Amino acid sequence: MRLPISFYQQPTLMVAQQLLGKRFVRSCPKVGVVSGWIVEVEAYLSRDDAASHAARGLTRSNQAMFGPAGKLYVYPIHARYCLNVVTEPTGEGAAVLIRAVEPEDGLAAMQSARGLKSDSKPVRLTSGPARLCEAFRVDRSFDGYDLVNGQELWIEHDSRVNMEHRVYLRSPRIGISRAQDLPLRFFIDGNPFVSGPRRWHSSAKTSALLNPKRSVV
Repeated sequence: MRLPISFYQQPTLMVAQQLLGKRFVRSCPKVGVVSGWIVEVEAYLSRDDAASHAARGLTRSNQAMFGPAGKLYVYPIHARYCLNVVTEPTGEGAAVLIRAVEPEDGLAAMQSARGLKSDSKPVRLTSGPARLCEAFRVDRSFDGYDLVNGQELWIEHDSRVNMEHRVYLRSPRIGISRAQDLPLRFFIDGNPFVSGPRRWHSSAKTSALLNPKRSVV
């Protein structure tokens, strides 16, 4: 079931935590269907967050971040892209960065998009925001895209994933130079597709969402 607009209109920290375990889907004739479960996110707040793009105020490049909830804010980084889900009321300038997903459908298409061999390690496909965008072929043209009504890209609840017994951890965000101590990164403990240091997990044991015995390394 596709997530409704009311989901994205919630406070940013709530959206960030509730996005974990949701299914991120891309579907189009050129790519086919590629999908994966969100396992790592970062929240960027509209106030008192120097690392947020909203801290500089509304600009031509970040205007999607100030737009309606449920839209995408996509920005370039090192010749790649990062995608953010816009949250809260229009004008707030808050969003959640999707950092990693556990791949599901379309592994071959993701590998092709990233220029990887078919025998490459799955964790290299979508671990990290730039890799994720490359695997799903998301670029700046998706800036402002409507996740609620769009036909090529959306986020949905997947009843196959039982999150009841999953452990969520919280940590500082990764790869930023400001507001480094704010604990605004959320991830599924032990999941091998989460980016960042493994020492931040409570255990070295890894577990995929649907099949914990699946080989991922």
